[in-house]
Amino acid sequence: MASNDLVHGPLECLITYDAETGMTGAFELEPGLLKGDILINLDSEDHGEIFIGCAGGVNTIATLPYTEEATGENMQGYNLAVKGLLGGHSGLDIHLGRGNANKVMNRLLAGGIKDYGVRIASVNGGSLRNAIPRESFATVAVPAENKESFQKYVNDYLKMIKNELASTDANVVINAEETKLPAHVMDLTTQSKFINAVFACPNGVYGMSADMQGLVETSNNLAIIKTGDKQIYVETLQRSSVESQKEDVMKSVAAAFELAGAKIEHSGDYPGWKPNIHSEILEVMQAVFKNLYGSEPKLQAVHAGLECGLLGRVYPRWDMISFGPTIRSPHSPDERVNIESVNEFWNYLVETLKNVPER
Repeated sequence: MASNDLVHGPLECLITYDAETGMTGAFELEPGLLKGDILINLDSEDHGEIFIGCAGGVNTIATLPYTEEATGENMQGYNLAVKGLLGGHSGLDIHLGRGNANKVMNRLLAGGIKDYGVRIASVNGGSLRNAIPRESFATVAVPAENKESFQKYVNDYLKMIKNELASTDANVVINAEETKLPAHVMDLTTQSKFINAVFACPNGVYGMSADMQGLVETSNNLAIIKTGDKQIYVETLQRSSVESQKEDVMKSVAAAFELAGAKIEHSGDYPGWKPNIHSEILEVMQAVFKNLYGSEPKLQAVHAGLECGLLGRVYPRWDMISFGPTIRSPHSPDERVNIESVNEFWNYLVETLKNVPER
């Protein structure tokens, strides 16, 4: 935008904000604002790959009220923690089988409730709707007579989870530390309904694409669980490149929590982007890439919510393509970019702009 010597035809630049937490900027784009009919989207994560399609998504939020009860006598407070999971992007990494901290914590709580009389005071797991949760924390009360056996249970549970996740999350940590006894705990009826609803909620890959080998078609991420103000808040994100499958998994998630008595809301619904292998800008970028690097770029569709789906809904005439430098672990504290690929990405963009045909 600042250069005076780059060669290109008429150019408009669209910069959106808040993509990570809800694509807010893209949602607010109005028709008629832009005149162009080719979208070159600078928002992909592997240099040498051109993206021509993406999944759509929708958030499903469940709110379950509970009654606070005074904590009984002769109880010991514990802070429980599930940490050390890799997490990752809930679209790009969902097929890797990584542990979901909310699911791991739920299993820990369920066993504690069944065998050791655990009562839940609070739960707080996950932070972003589109990130596989890496951590979950809970405060509970345990009958004092069960302290030693409960600690042994937590240690044994950690060994079991380490065995299950040895190939994906070898550094998982689960511990229980004594703390001040919480004044209140969740009522028993809601506690049971909550645990069962989280068990019933699908998580991970829901279906694979029959048309594109290795592509996740439909998934759900059990992203956030938190308690406060006498209610349990659960946020999930459903993705699919097939609209009817997105609706199916959305209803499955909603049903799990509706059966527990939760109020359900849906938000942030956005469409997928259907691939067009006969795209004119695709042909240009394939030719430019081969000329620059001597090989063909890989064509990809991604199980994530590129803004192309939303933008294409407002501007259906657009011929769209997406590419970018090599990025790893997006939407997580481990996010990083390959510096060498940034220069290659830049050269590719500049050369593409030189070759975009006039219309």
